Parts: sequence; structure tokens; C-alpha cells
Amino acid sequence: MPQPSLLWPQAPPRENLMAARPSGPPVEILLVEDSSGDAELMIEALCEGRLAPRVTVIEDGEQAIQYLRRQGQHRAAPRPDLILLDLHLPRKNGHEVLADIKQDKDLCLIPIILLTAFDTEQAIREAYDRHVNCCVRKPSDLDQYAQAVKKIEAFWLHMARLHRPS
Repeated sequence: MPQPSLLWPQAPPRENLMAARPSGPPVEILLVEDSSGDAELMIEALCEGRLAPRVTVIEDGEQAIQYLRRQGQHRAAPRPDLILLDLHLPRKNGHEVLADIKQDKDLCLIPIILLTAFDTEQAIREAYDRHVNCCVRKPSDLDQYAQAVKKIEAFWLHMARLHRPS
């Protein structure tokens, strides 16, 4: 089974095979996650899916915004098709990152899935008020984590029709 490509700007990149969608270029996913353990779980679960997306991992909110705006070291960054965003991030939290993205006319159409472990209903409500596309609770069990990622992939990368600028 093809492996997704993992791009990790804060650490040396790990090269993996990358498969394209039968109808086009590879799926680009931006994973904004400060926990390397959670990031590895996500990558492993994505490996088990039908697609082999190219995944870029960014570890803090400020770097995520720089990546999306192609600033500094991220000038050649690809535009993601999907953003998986942790709520609790250093330097700029998930709510702040979400607000910045949704207020930017060039970025606001990228679907954002907020990943969270233990948040209050108020935190979830705030995310929806800021126009997150959906919130997913991070399961603690490895098998449930893999199932959650498969469901994200099935809906957002197979069923939903995503806007890809020309």
C-alpha cells in the first residue's frame, strides 16, 4: 500500500512514496499539531486509507499561518486541500488560526477539521462560530483513532467536492 509523504518543517523530512488520485494531483493535507505522538498516529492512519496524501506537519499556529500565506521558509509551500487543526497549539491557538484563515479571501475555502481531545461545548461552539467545517474528538484508543481518520478521509477526500483554485 502506498505511503503518504510526510513533510515536517521543524524536523528533517522523511521521504515516503506518494500516490496521486486517479483523476488528478496528490491530495495535500496540512496537519497543524504540536504533539508528535498525535501527528504520527494521524500519519499512520492516513497510510491505511485508499489515498496516499502528501501531509505537511506544522507544530505551532504562527508557523501554520506563515505556511498558508507562503511566507519566509514556506514560499514554495503547496496549497492544502484540507487542514487538520489541533485546538491547543503554542504561539497561536487553533481558534486564532481558524479565525485568520476564515478571514483571508485566498484561504477561506480550504476545509478545516478541528481535532480536539478534551474541550468544552463552549470551545466547540466557538470553533463553529468561526466557521470551522467540522469538529472531531480525538479518540484515545488506537483503533478508534484509525477509524476516525478513515471516516474523515471517506467524507472529505472522496464524497465532498473540494474547491481547487486553478
